[in-house]
Amino acid sequence: MKRYFIHTFGCQMNVNDSLRMSEALAQIAYAPTPTPDNADLIILNTCAIREKAEDKMLSALGRYRPVKVSRGALIGVGGCVAQQEKDRLLKKVPYVDFVFGPDNIGKLPEIITRVSQERERVVETAFVDSEEYVFPRADPETSRGKVTEFVTVMKGCDNVCSFCVVPHTRGREVSRAFPDVLTEVADLARVGLREVTLIGQNVNSYRGGISFAQLLLRTAEVPGIERVRFTTSHPHDLSDELIDAFRTQPKIAPHFHLPVQCGSDRILKMMRRDYTVVQYLERLEKLRAARPGIAVTTDIIVGFPGETEEDFEMTMQLTEQVRYESQFSFIFSPRPKTGAALREKDWGSVPHEVKIARLERLQKVQRKICGEIAVSQVGLEVEVLVEGHSKYDAGKRFGRSPENRTVNFDGDAPAGAIVKVLVDRATPNHLMGKQLAVVQAPTVAPPASEALPPGLVPPGRFPLVEA
Repeated sequence: MKRYFIHTFGCQMNVNDSLRMSEALAQIAYAPTPTPDNADLIILNTCAIREKAEDKMLSALGRYRPVKVSRGALIGVGGCVAQQEKDRLLKKVPYVDFVFGPDNIGKLPEIITRVSQERERVVETAFVDSEEYVFPRADPETSRGKVTEFVTVMKGCDNVCSFCVVPHTRGREVSRAFPDVLTEVADLARVGLREVTLIGQNVNSYRGGISFAQLLLRTAEVPGIERVRFTTSHPHDLSDELIDAFRTQPKIAPHFHLPVQCGSDRILKMMRRDYTVVQYLERLEKLRAARPGIAVTTDIIVGFPGETEEDFEMTMQLTEQVRYESQFSFIFSPRPKTGAALREKDWGSVPHEVKIARLERLQKVQRKICGEIAVSQVGLEVEVLVEGHSKYDAGKRFGRSPENRTVNFDGDAPAGAIVKVLVDRATPNHLMGKQLAVVQAPTVAPPASEALPPGLVPPGRFPLVEA
């Protein structure tokens, strides 16, 4: 049996795509390996949202080249950089054997066969027409023994923000029919999944036969599912109906990732974000009124072309005002074919050292807020969905609160159980405590590890993921 290694960069969509790649490779008798050193096939599932992610990909390719030389391993590049660069990537990196875009994951067995048997370098990056696109569906057996899983409900984005390359790498919005989504969720619940995260580039613009709010409510009604999450969202699609869903259905987890991008209305307009800061805050206020205590996270770009010190201070003020649970903040990097890249000289490029200094100031404030929120949880009892052993201490258990806070605790509850934990310590990144009681036992026992071939695991169990 040949072995494969997948290195995943970027968002939850890419993580989910890597799982689907694993299932496709299982069809042609490939099994996963935890390290690239003994792999016969190495795939980099790439992200193009930032220049840094591309640089990481090229660096990783360089590290994997010796495996190709010593073992004759095949090397492929998938994901958004593959979609963006197409055959140019084969010219740039001559030891890459194949390139494929997100719409072509289902063709992976065919691509591997062509590369292996016909000794040709392959590029498959054509978008599939919306009417013909078939969403890859998870094999529930590859998720058996897990507690939480991603379920794709849509792909692509129609917003065309001036900084974002996603419409060029993922295409236009395509929604998955809601019966198909619910069937997949039910199949996952039958093998023991307790939590699902509905994912897409802009999930709350979902149009798969019902509204996104209705999809969330129906997902929460699937027997065995105790928590429903979703990501990611655009503020202009935060509807009253979606807010009401948070009010009426407690299984919808009290966590909302709502990217604001900037605290300056002037910059938001240049970003092609069709809301003002006041409108954003008004929607957020309604959400927090509907679900008190909801954890709100966001994305922020620092150093967008034309950003002045005054613009940046507005972002700092917004961060202090909202008190985000966490931020994914990064400096602006021009992406190919985007409006901001084409007009950066006209708008005024922000010097790199200024970008870095501003980012450090912003992240310092956010770390302080994260620490204060974490400390406020000390002494409280929190409900934790157990996912397994703590990666920090094998003697402890690990899980997440409904707000998506990571919790490491002393206890013996099995994966899939929901427990009460008394928080006795906290850091800005996670909570620590002691198990008090099991609220719910797992619905399905995980498979015995000894039933697996030595050194092997079900597809997707050795993810190497980088932001």
